[in-house]
Amino acid sequence: MDSDNLYRVQKEDLPKLEKLLSKCFALDPLYQELIPDEEIRKRLMPELFSCDLTEFYETCEIFADSSEINGILVVSDESEPYNLLKYYFTEVQAALRTEGYLIKEDHSLKTFFNFFLGRDYLNSSWTDQLHQNRRLHIIYLAVDPHMQHHGIAARLIEEAAAYAEKNRMMISLETHNPKNVEFYQNHGFKIFGVVEKHFHLKQYCMIREVQ
Repeated sequence: MDSDNLYRVQKEDLPKLEKLLSKCFALDPLYQELIPDEEIRKRLMPELFSCDLTEFYETCEIFADSSEINGILVVSDESEPYNLLKYYFTEVQAALRTEGYLIKEDHSLKTFFNFFLGRDYLNSSWTDQLHQNRRLHIIYLAVDPHMQHHGIAARLIEEAAAYAEKNRMMISLETHNPKNVEFYQNHGFKIFGVVEKHFHLKQYCMIREVQ
């Protein structure tokens, strides 16, 4: 994905993004379910997001509303060619780091076991059912809680939708917060399916087809 209207995140911005994501997802149903202990969650989430962002910086596109970074959009362009060896090496590195953090922060291994059980909520494997390679997948769309209701999320999703329309691409995403479903529906998305496995947690799998 390309954009002339959004700020392309630089490597030196990643620590700021880590803090932003930790704030945005502090009360997210997914992380509350997988990491029920609040103190462990506070320690673990910055480490998990640091790991994610390092991986996504190498394999995806990361945009922000501006250089101030009040909101971010992390997108995987499934139509783009990629170096298979580099992709899997980066993914394996991220998985090993994540497992290390889970064990370090919770020696009981309960959190590690939760992440193992909850892998279908974390890996976007449901998109295999779409059989569509001309597709953007939105991994993260997040806005600083203090800057919400200023149109930042709408601007980010509209930029992705405009690119997808121009290039005749589907968009996919998942959300675990039912409050987000209506927002995405207002931007042309529909529910493709709902994942509910091992936990009392629903993952809403959504797609936006070419209009």
